Amino acid sequence: MTYSIAGMCQRTGMFGLAVTTSSIAVGSRCPFAKAGVGAVLTQHCTDPRLGPRGIALLEEGKTAAEVIAILTDAGPEIEHRQLAIIDRHGGTAWFHGKRILSTHHASEAAGCVAIGNIIRTPSVISAMTETFASLPESHLGERLMAALEAGYEAGGELKQEKSAALLVVHKETFPLVDLRVDYDRAAISQLRFLWENYTPVMASYIERALDPEASKYWVK
Repeated sequence: MTYSIAGMCQRTGMFGLAVTTSSIAVGSRCPFAKAGVGAVLTQHCTDPRLGPRGIALLEEGKTAAEVIAILTDAGPEIEHRQLAIIDRHGGTAWFHGKRILSTHHASEAAGCVAIGNIIRTPSVISAMTETFASLPESHLGERLMAALEAGYEAGGELKQEKSAALLVVHKETFPLVDLRVDYDRAAISQLRFLWENYTPVMASYIERALDPEASKYWVK
């Protein structure tokens, strides 16, 4: 009951993820990323421990495919999981456990990978990567947001999407973007609203963290 996408901007080196589901607070469990390292998605009977483990392996220099191989060389519980990874070079990989019995799918395009489970049709996931790939000049956050919306328009999941998240990392140890809708009947629309309102002030939050004396954050 989750569909998501991980992507990299080749121009800026940013990594990011967008995800939505019919359960609460998806942003706290499924998307993980680290600047200069890569991004990991963990979902379907979600094990959030796999996210930090995947990031640590990517930081060691392992490729997305190598990380998938390590994370899935585990006990039978891994067959309940669904994973997607993008590494520092833009390489992608994904995994579907054998215990995922619902409609599920994965799709890859240049600099992105999308996965989903309990979705209406596999085209939900294909629409996400196609949309991401069609917007190479846009900000990574916009490409991910548009991909999530395309998945919804292509059918989305079987239940009403109630939470959604957008996470982007760039140069700092903290996220450039970390927006979450935790319980809303129009989760994706609300995430779009947050993104459009955050975009104009995004740079100012970096500036006030790095150089508060130069920042004009107090000017209304």
